[in-house]
Amino acid sequence: MRLDDQICFSLATASRSVAAVYRPLLEKVGLTQPQYMVMLVLWERGPVTIKEIAAALHLDHGTLTPLLKRLEAAGHIVRRRRTDDERSVEVELTPQGAALRERAAEIPDEITRALPLTDEEGELLRGLLAKLDGRDRP
Repeated sequence: MRLDDQICFSLATASRSVAAVYRPLLEKVGLTQPQYMVMLVLWERGPVTIKEIAAALHLDHGTLTPLLKRLEAAGHIVRRRRTDDERSVEVELTPQGAALRERAAEIPDEITRALPLTDEEGELLRGLLAKLDGRDRP
């Protein structure tokens, strides 16, 4: 049993390394990595419920709620109870949050350039990670 042979160790260290590459890029646009992932869902899908965001990010409501509160306080999103179902809260981008997409548009390309992977290796890695967490990539 060697540390370097453990998948959990490789995943944990790789995750920290990737987060370190993202951190300065996200700081420029005023987001943390979890906030960025919430914004990606909203930029991709438009107004969605908290339940839909939680499902997309594989997060529980207790983890997601503080993220949403901070994004709302920063002026990037608004949360509203749905009129057709008051148990459900919808999250929508503000004009400021929508405009942030343009400022963040270069982040994926900068990440790709910063990581020591070919395009093919990156795609393979995403596919393998999706398989590990139960999401098969098409």
